[in-house]
Amino acid sequence: MNQGDKVKVHYTGTLSDGTVFDSSEGKEPLEFTIGENQVIAGFESGIKEMKLNEEKNINITAKDAYGERDERMVVSVPRDKFPPEVQAGGTLLMKGPNGERFPAVVKDVKEKEIFIDLNHPLAGKDLNFKVKVVAIN
Repeated sequence: MNQGDKVKVHYTGTLSDGTVFDSSEGKEPLEFTIGENQVIAGFESGIKEMKLNEEKNINITAKDAYGERDERMVVSVPRDKFPPEVQAGGTLLMKGPNGERFPAVVKDVKEKEIFIDLNHPLAGKDLNFKVKVVAIN
């Protein structure tokens, strides 16, 4: 494949323990353009050499996926900034400085503050993908 090629793949993503964290099964294939950083680097580099209808397993270390966990990304926010029903273990949809939305996990709820983990939920995890290239344009 070359820079600028549009690729469609079906995939199933699993963690090291076999837990499925994402899959295109029963949905449209994932479409992205080679070289435009639309998917994690390890995923794109694993697909670059594939041919149409080829199937492959791709193993991506945490650093080439969503990076290692950074404990500095667990932040404290005043309790009164959130609705009363917020609970530890829940997920919040946060808004970044440029308007982008991303998930954050509520780590702990105290009387006056809430601790939120802003790391990507897959940070620090090695990822495995079973992929099949279904289109190259």
